[in-house]
Amino acid sequence: MLTAVLVTQLMLVLDAAIVNIALPDIGSELHMSSTSLSWIVNAYTLAFGGLLLLGARAGDLVGRRVTFLAGMAVFVAASFAGGLSQGEALLLASRALQGAGAAFAAPSALAILMSLYKPGAEQTRAIGWYTVVSASGAATGLLAGGILTSVASWRWVFFVNVPIGVAVLVAGFRALSREKGAPGSASAPGRGSVDVTGALLVTVGMTSVVYGFIRAASDGWTDGGTLAAFGLGLVLLAIFVAVELRAAAPVMPLRLFADRDRATAYLARLMLVAGSLGSFFFMSQYMQIVLGWTPWQSGVAFLPFPVTIFISSQLVARVISNHYSTKAIAAVGTLLSTIGMLMLTTLTEHTSYLQMLPAFVVFALGNGIAFVPLTTAGLSRVEPSDTSVASGLVNVTQQLGGALGLAVLVTVFATAGKDPAVAPGASQHAIHTFVTGADRGFQVGGVMLFIAFALVMLVMRRPSKDAASRDTAAPVEQLRDTEEIALEVG
Repeated sequence: MLTAVLVTQLMLVLDAAIVNIALPDIGSELHMSSTSLSWIVNAYTLAFGGLLLLGARAGDLVGRRVTFLAGMAVFVAASFAGGLSQGEALLLASRALQGAGAAFAAPSALAILMSLYKPGAEQTRAIGWYTVVSASGAATGLLAGGILTSVASWRWVFFVNVPIGVAVLVAGFRALSREKGAPGSASAPGRGSVDVTGALLVTVGMTSVVYGFIRAASDGWTDGGTLAAFGLGLVLLAIFVAVELRAAAPVMPLRLFADRDRATAYLARLMLVAGSLGSFFFMSQYMQIVLGWTPWQSGVAFLPFPVTIFISSQLVARVISNHYSTKAIAAVGTLLSTIGMLMLTTLTEHTSYLQMLPAFVVFALGNGIAFVPLTTAGLSRVEPSDTSVASGLVNVTQQLGGALGLAVLVTVFATAGKDPAVAPGASQHAIHTFVTGADRGFQVGGVMLFIAFALVMLVMRRPSKDAASRDTAAPVEQLRDTEEIALEVG
């Protein structure tokens, strides 16, 4: 069962990265523009983030075994459908179903892992393996995406999930069935209600807002469809807030935002991910379209990101956090991320990889430093009854922030000119248009990261001596429990 849980986490983290390397090939074969390609990423992250809290709650009520197996089955079936896609509509629907399956499988997988071992050395080692898998998932995804796209085709970035997922389903079914009915086991359901209405409202509302941004890129800000999408999204989100204020078991308890530092951490994290995710979207295409690299070469070129993030986040969690406050560490991390992003705004058609590398390292270093303290702040001073929801909300802000940020950056990118289906071998004019738009996207991404820095500096409170002592003395176990969230952005 430990193997099944670890492989599940690897698949879900890997799937967010593996598709980026394949985007140019997908766009070329299916004749999709950059704005359309962004939905391949956003369809997954919107469904994942919007339904994640619902998936966690379903595991508590229906049973973790049932929720885990059902989520994995949906994820595998959607992956198979994605690989067979002959058009844009089926591919995007498959990505959304993948995200929905992941939203139900991921929280139950982690809960099952925690239930397999009693607190102590064995559980700590299991969490350590979980963290390593989460950290290596991004690097594995980039490499696997490059190799599969180069050797076979982009369709195999979806097909590869099928045999692995089936093996996980078989292992999970056999291992967890032996625990059926045991009190507190992974298969034992609980009692309570599920806020399905809230989960659907936030998911559809955010999707509508994101669609508004992407439609504005192609049809303009005054287009009727654009304005309708924004209007519908804002109305649904307003209704969502009203529902959450009255729900007996809200999917997103608004009381979690009452704490100033915690609310700041959520918003800063959202802006940090919003600015960061778009950079990967553009850079993966830059390497193949402008530099002329193969998908495999592009995957290898991204390795400095996860390596730097892994090393810096480990140093923060195990060393730096013992000497400096959460606010100080988060401020340094967000500032370095901003500097690294702004360094990328100097890209031209003739920029070499070695010239890009310093920006990569500074940007990744900032991300690795910032995410651990922002995660810790997002979970600080939370009531025991809200711990699971608060942990889920940290991941939700990451997923939804990434979707919203990518939509904004793609809209900015499209203002550089006509948004063609740019693919490897494109004309010099198309390449110039792409680079100009990508630079504008990096500029706006830098602004988003600076907003995260400003939130930390101006809104987050400076800890008193007693508070700083409690802050920097956070248990290693808590940091290890949350490290996998901090590392996934790599």
